[in-house]
Amino acid sequence: MITEIIPKEISEKLNGFSFEEVGDDHLFTGLQTPMKANAFEISDEKKKEKIAHLFSEIMDVMGLDLTDDSLQGTPKRVAKMYIDEIFSGLNPANKPKVALFDNKYQYNQMLVEKNITFYSNCEHHFVPIIGKAHVAYISSGKVIGLSKLNRIVQYYAKRPQVQERLTNQIAEELKGILNTEDVAVIIDAKHLCVSSRGIKDDTSSTVTSYFGGKFQNQEKIAELQNTLNY
Repeated sequence: MITEIIPKEISEKLNGFSFEEVGDDHLFTGLQTPMKANAFEISDEKKKEKIAHLFSEIMDVMGLDLTDDSLQGTPKRVAKMYIDEIFSGLNPANKPKVALFDNKYQYNQMLVEKNITFYSNCEHHFVPIIGKAHVAYISSGKVIGLSKLNRIVQYYAKRPQVQERLTNQIAEELKGILNTEDVAVIIDAKHLCVSSRGIKDDTSSTVTSYFGGKFQNQEKIAELQNTLNY
């Protein structure tokens, strides 16, 4: 049996447990996605080359025949998918450009964009998180294009994630863009690390929420929940 040696500062974050003992529990270290300082020193094309090479080694270790017609293109496909698609939200260059408009309608009630479908990936096992996000805000004088709400959700979802962090990242981004605390985000998602492996529970889902400003009022929360239940 190999004894796992964990530095003291990490051990304290894990409350004295080992990484193996933490297992499938949600563990995250803060609002920001953990990134290296030099994460963007090499180009996306170079990253794809390196990922393709490394993934071909993984496939080889598993015993797969990379000369087979069906498999020989897989490493490059995976690399392209990682950089251009499912983890594209790691790159700030892909952050959606957002334009605000004057609230000329003088609409001062909450605006809700519900059932925004997203696909993310669990940062603990790199398997999908599939769910729906509901986003609401009350204008402080400016409004945002509806499609941009979807794009912001997708941007933060397209990276290795923990649902709690994803919820807060979307909320903080909207608060900054809209210059208001009156923002709410609710996410209901299914984690394949729970349903397809480990405990293998295919019926449960995880719900997280953020209520800021006026949405901390119980009446406003009830109004939002009634709107989502229509």
